[in-house]
Amino acid sequence: MAKQSKSKTLPASKLATLNRSLLLFTVTLCGGAVMILELLGTRIIAPFYGASLYIWSSLIAVTMIALALGYYMGGFLADRYPKLRLAHIVLLAALATSSIPLLSGWVLNATSPLGMRGGAFVSAFLLFTLPLTALAMVGPFVIKLATETLDDVGSTVGSVYAISTLGSVAATLLLGFLLLPVFGTRGIIFSLGIVLVLLGIVLILSDKRAFTSAAAVTPVMALAVLSTLLSANGYARPQTADTGFTVLHEAESIYGWVRVVDNRAEGIRLLLSDASVLSATRLTNGQTLLGYQLIIGSLPVLRPAASDALVIGLGGGHIARELKAKGLITDTIEIDPVVADASLQYFDFKPTGQFIVGDARYEVKHLDKRYDFIVHDCFTGGSEPTHLLTVEMLQDLRRLLKDDGMLALNYVGFTRGEGTAAVASVYKTLKQVLPHVRVFVTEKTEMTDFIFLASNQAVALDQGSHDPRAQWLIDHEYALSEDGGIVITDDYNPMESLQVRKSETYRELFIKRVASELLLL
Repeated sequence: MAKQSKSKTLPASKLATLNRSLLLFTVTLCGGAVMILELLGTRIIAPFYGASLYIWSSLIAVTMIALALGYYMGGFLADRYPKLRLAHIVLLAALATSSIPLLSGWVLNATSPLGMRGGAFVSAFLLFTLPLTALAMVGPFVIKLATETLDDVGSTVGSVYAISTLGSVAATLLLGFLLLPVFGTRGIIFSLGIVLVLLGIVLILSDKRAFTSAAAVTPVMALAVLSTLLSANGYARPQTADTGFTVLHEAESIYGWVRVVDNRAEGIRLLLSDASVLSATRLTNGQTLLGYQLIIGSLPVLRPAASDALVIGLGGGHIARELKAKGLITDTIEIDPVVADASLQYFDFKPTGQFIVGDARYEVKHLDKRYDFIVHDCFTGGSEPTHLLTVEMLQDLRRLLKDDGMLALNYVGFTRGEGTAAVASVYKTLKQVLPHVRVFVTEKTEMTDFIFLASNQAVALDQGSHDPRAQWLIDHEYALSEDGGIVITDDYNPMESLQVRKSETYRELFIKRVASELLLL
């Protein structure tokens, strides 16, 4: 007699008590929440430790650790503790998520002595492990609840993880294209906390078998109320602190947290993007306090007949303004629209040429004009776009130079000790593209601004000139060697690892001279 195949039904106590559609919605939302927290982690930690490969590595590593913990603990607890329900896990995730911005200042300051790499990892671990672990636990709980027979285990597991992944994809696109540019990091995190609270309440109301008495409902509702209060407090909390600075303007773009602040005691105005000082001026006359900007703005003394310039990295617009004062029509490229707007509103910048807002790697490929000067001013010492230092980028800029045109590149670095290889690499890479390169330093100190002047033709300086600008260049010329440097390419670009010392030193100077509170969300 032929055997009949029967599906082995799981014990009744294991059967789902929640609607399957609600379970799949829960795992979709929680999968999206994981990606939102991972991506927003850079917006919380990067202003303090710099937007670098180390930040992304730390956050990805912490996310993987939390997912592994969550998957294991979720399965373990779902099997052994039937009184622990899905609503508990979701509300724990809500509470931990709502706490992130409120704890971030304390955590970042406490981890600062660990340095850029250690501090970034420990900060990410302390801030994000708990919420990400709780969100990861949702998957195993949903699988347990949605599996009714042994025959459908495979399809249930596959469905849960597929739906969770789709939620992550949708959240990633939604965050980058819509939410972050409109609402900012704090608002999104607190809103996510409230959304998770609402989901937890729906799960409580739907899970009638588990939440039948006041004794069962009260603790989880208290958790929901606490999470909601934390989020509400976060919305209401003033964003200013007693730092000695007056914040005139602040806005979060997709590239960073941009602030315009005044220090009335010292009479200066700063334009900040995360931990980078893009502009520093005197309140009395608007004159820049960044010496390299004055020097670069004086470069037309080397090409008196110059008429056109391109500035990459607008900042407050001071170099473009200096070039305009010397009769040059100046096109500008600035990647961050918030920075571009701040230059117009708070630093009296008025464009004289094309005012381009976009990524320089893309925009320069679409320019067909040739320039007497190209000023490459994107390397402040804080968070730096190292992809703009490669041979490929410099070749695109060479195409835009006139035959006797000159490329001026500012780069913060060290004259001795660790970090000199980064400066040598910039020098060596420039020489691969333009044969004549002369180097100057703004200060004869260990850490200084290097000004590279590169051209297809020799950059001549008149030793007998009475012009103080020419004499300054002669006095501050620096003999730089290629030793220890590498040619930077799109394929091989280790600049972030070569400039760790610079990033850490710059951050220490920022905290000392400005205020660490201005780096906190």
